[in-house]
This record gives sequence, structure tokens and C-alpha cells, in this order.
Amino acid sequence: MATTEIITVQRRRKYHWPEAQLNFWIFIMLVSSAVLLGIFAYLTAIQNTLRLGIPWILPYMITISTLCIVFIIILLGLISQRQLLPGIVVLGSFILFVLFLTGLIETSIQLYGPSGAVNSYCGSRPNTEVIDSMQTAVWLANLGICTDFRVAFAFEIVGTIFLLWMMVMAYQVNRDDFD
Repeated sequence: MATTEIITVQRRRKYHWPEAQLNFWIFIMLVSSAVLLGIFAYLTAIQNTLRLGIPWILPYMITISTLCIVFIIILLGLISQRQLLPGIVVLGSFILFVLFLTGLIETSIQLYGPSGAVNSYCGSRPNTEVIDSMQTAVWLANLGICTDFRVAFAFEIVGTIFLLWMMVMAYQVNRDDFD
């Protein structure tokens, strides 16, 4: 009696990621996420010190920045095993893109919104006729908060653009259309 042997051959598709661009993206997103995490944690600490309410954007951006750092760590693990799939990158980048965009919109409202926005307090200068150390300290703290919000806004723009760029790059890698 003859036996039939069936052999199945599995081929794994290799995806060729542009190393320089991927490393640059990882570096910029790590910097952006770390800066946002630090700024919003600092602003949360200030709110707690002053015993004020904490706006939802502060813990939200702390969470999103942490999620982005975790996503990048997962990507680095997949890169080290040579198993980075474009689908995973597109899905994660899209989710983070939407979350970053939401944070960007709320930060812009907090910074440049209607009356009581952070930016409306940024132009105030201490009275030069009476230089009081307490007034100077308040002015410096106010200036620091204004600068923190502006830097956070800038890094949210950078993060949002870079997440969009990563979705496009992953799509090109999936199509083997990368030059």
C-alpha cells in the first residue's frame, strides 16, 4: 500500500522598513511623548499644590504619552525579532493619531480659547515701579506655565504629524512601494 505525504511550505513575507526613517520616527516620537508626559505631569503637580481642580486634558495627555511610549517599546521588541508588520503599525499609529489629535484640539482650546484661556495671562508683566519678590515669583511661575503650554502644543503638533507620516510609511512598506 502506498502512502501519500503532503508537504506544506509556508512562505513568510519580508517587509523592508527604511531603517533611517524608522529610527528617526522612533526618536522623535519618544522625545515628543517624554516631553508631553513631563509637562503635563508638572502641570498636574502645580494644580495639586495649589489645590485647584485638574482639567481633564492633564491626565488624558499623561495617559496618551505613556501609551505612545509603550507602543514604541512594543515596536522595538518586534523590530528586534524582525516581526514588525505594517498592519500593526498602521493600527497603533491610527489609534494614537486620533488620541493625539483630540489632545491637540483641547490644548489649543485651553491655550487660545475664549476668555480665561492660558494665553490671555501670558502677556502680563510685573509692575516695574514696585518690584516685589512675591510678584516676581508669581510672574515667573505664570511665564513658566505659559511656556509649558506652548511647548506642549508644539510637541502635540509634531506627534500628530509624525503619526500620520508613520501610517503613510507603513502603507508604503506594505505595498513594497518604498524608495
